[in-house]
Amino acid sequence: MSSIENRLNGIKKNILLSSYTTLGIGGQAKYFFVAKDTESIIKAVQVAKEYKLDFFILGGGSNLLISDKGFDGLVIKTENRRIEQNKLEILAGAGVLLSQLVRLSERAELTGLEWAAGIPGTVGGAIRGNSGAFGRSISTVIQEIKVLELDSEIIIRKYLRDQCLFDYRDSIFKQNKNLVILEARLTLEKGNREEIKKRIERNLNYRKEKQPIGLRSAGSIFKNPEGFSAGKLIEMCNLKGAKKGGAEISKKHGNFIVNLGDASSEDVLYLINLAKEKVKQKFNIVLKEEIEYLGF
Repeated sequence: MSSIENRLNGIKKNILLSSYTTLGIGGQAKYFFVAKDTESIIKAVQVAKEYKLDFFILGGGSNLLISDKGFDGLVIKTENRRIEQNKLEILAGAGVLLSQLVRLSERAELTGLEWAAGIPGTVGGAIRGNSGAFGRSISTVIQEIKVLELDSEIIIRKYLRDQCLFDYRDSIFKQNKNLVILEARLTLEKGNREEIKKRIERNLNYRKEKQPIGLRSAGSIFKNPEGFSAGKLIEMCNLKGAKKGGAEISKKHGNFIVNLGDASSEDVLYLINLAKEKVKQKFNIVLKEEIEYLGF
């Protein structure tokens, strides 16, 4: 059998993952590959299956905590950023940044994505976790998704919105590792550009005021329990500002943990478990993580 380097041109070994996450934490990946187009993603997945390697699809690196021990497999970094707009529709590769999507929709005078302004990450990651804010989520604008299905054989098929099992910060793609998002078709509504710009600016200002913008974080750590704010529950446990090593529960927003410079994955994990424990004790509410873990 030829080497994995020969099978997948451009693959690298022992790449530190911390620089590929918004939290700035993470050990080495045994193998690392940047996929610039859909065909490259498919090829990388095929090689991972061929060599019986665990693989992980990495988008913008938000909503993710990677162990300092790293990942003993293949990390596929999606940078398939093909993006096209036709009338009310936008076709976007999984690696398209949400910021790109928001800018394009504004220029095209299309409304429905203003809520995403200021959210780091990619289209694929947003779909996988059904990202949302201000009462809206990406599921509301999805028309169909091109998906790589990995079972006994590798096939490509399209999923309509109703087949995606979207729920609060959840989808069929988050539940099933054998479904890899390749690209998505979104349908928006015609709007007034000035009004769209105002909503984007308002949402960006809200984030700057309420969230620790400028500090490294993974975004919201926990899902909001029904009828409650996770951040407010954590604040009411007097945990804002709590520290462990180089990690801190944000003084600005209780649902953010920030890396002050030299935080380890164990530091962050300690604060996550502390928040869960204290909220359970005080309110008998079980907080559930919105972030994903890798390498633990």
